[in-house]
Amino acid sequence: MGQVHARALSRLTQHYTDSPLRPRLVAVADPADDDRTERAAQAFGFEHQLTDWRELVARDDIDLVCVTGPNFIHRDVAVAAARAGKHVWVEKPAGRNAEETAEIVAAVEAAGVQSAAGFNYRNPPAVELARELVASGRLGIVEHTSVRFVSDYAAHPDGALSWRFQNEFAGSGVLGDLVSHAADLVRYVVADIDELIADRATFIPERPEARPGAMHYERGAGAMGTVENEDYVSALLRIAGGSRGILEASRSAVGEQNTYGIEVHGTTGALKWDFRRMNELQVCLDQDYQDAFYATHYATPGDGELGAFQPGANNPMGFDDLKVIEARRLVQSIADGKPHGATIHDALIAARTVDAMIVSADERKWVSL
Repeated sequence: MGQVHARALSRLTQHYTDSPLRPRLVAVADPADDDRTERAAQAFGFEHQLTDWRELVARDDIDLVCVTGPNFIHRDVAVAAARAGKHVWVEKPAGRNAEETAEIVAAVEAAGVQSAAGFNYRNPPAVELARELVASGRLGIVEHTSVRFVSDYAAHPDGALSWRFQNEFAGSGVLGDLVSHAADLVRYVVADIDELIADRATFIPERPEARPGAMHYERGAGAMGTVENEDYVSALLRIAGGSRGILEASRSAVGEQNTYGIEVHGTTGALKWDFRRMNELQVCLDQDYQDAFYATHYATPGDGELGAFQPGANNPMGFDDLKVIEARRLVQSIADGKPHGATIHDALIAARTVDAMIVSADERKWVSL
């Protein structure tokens, strides 16, 4: 994700020529003992390369710190950066749990700095349109929502036992990886989640240890070790306003790659969005209650931020573009002194939702948020 953030900041003014600020990539920090930091510095034009994030945070020529390392360093880096008067852009999950995330919130508020959280699935123009349709009442009163984030990145049983599978370092499994995104998407498009009941499961209980220096999605080659967190989560949701919802997430679903999406049904209409066709929104509007059908709306300039990237309808955007939008909103926040886009406060709500699901699954009960 560090590369994604660097690309987004580098591209910002290419898409937003009116940007109130122009980012400059000052320094990158990584403790890796190979040449990856040097390669990153050369590729993206960082002026300095460091091995310790503390050196980076202490620099006087840095205004913004991007926190893109493993989950277990997010809290320490973000809190230190905020206390040093730096704005922060933190990938999710911002902390390994809600307690750590709340520490970041407290540091940001105390320092009066701006923040962004990596909830990029808010940013597709089709999702922005979906939010507008729900908010304007075009679907009538929302009755039920289904959100599904399933993928296969951990489906191979020989996948290495990286930090992602150990709670000391990750905090949780697919809950932090994908459920945090799914829960935020429900909040953004429909409304807050008031109450939930959840179940979770680990389908691959052991994995081979990782080779030294291996990337965390590579095959393992060492002794077998225990997977400490969940591969799969499902939940029933009670949503503000009285509607209901279903949430499902998996990191080990064979046959699925980035199958992320949301469906919303109201009393007079419905909509569907699929990340794999993220520039399209399926809409069922202005018809009878029965025998109604969906039509495809292709995102067009005027829907969300599409006009900053493409000249006309059905010209696709990509994942990296969503992070450019995230960077744009953070830079605007820094310039204005007020939040635009997803912030660390949204990350805290997502973290509390994740923690509630853990309690619900372990104690087999409904939990209020």
